[in-house]
Amino acid sequence: MKIKRNNKRSFLESCAASDLAFLLIIYFLVIAGFNINKGFTLNLPEKDSTLHILRDNLLRFDLDSDGEIIYLNEKVSISQSRTIIQSSVSANPNIAVSLSIDENAIWQNVVSFIELAQDLHIDSFSFSVK
Repeated sequence: MKIKRNNKRSFLESCAASDLAFLLIIYFLVIAGFNINKGFTLNLPEKDSTLHILRDNLLRFDLDSDGEIIYLNEKVSISQSRTIIQSSVSANPNIAVSLSIDENAIWQNVVSFIELAQDLHIDSFSFSVK
């Protein structure tokens, strides 16, 4: 009597391929949860909102091509900028900070100034590139 043997199925024909695909999907979903994006959370104004800022409530800073911060035609450091902003906000909580950036400026200095504004919880902050 001859015993009938089952033919071996290939990997794609077996259920192992679908099991493996399912496990890979679960693995990538779990790993995607570990990816933490750190960035700036800035509150943007509403689409049709208008905000009127008085000149007395506006602090204007410039960032030149050398990465130096300029306030009232004087070079200041990031720590001096912090002190200026803190004292202005304590005197008037409606202060708006504006940063004008030279296009050749060092972008790390731009990021540092934006982090400073974020740390000080400045509600009205704008920046533009010259």
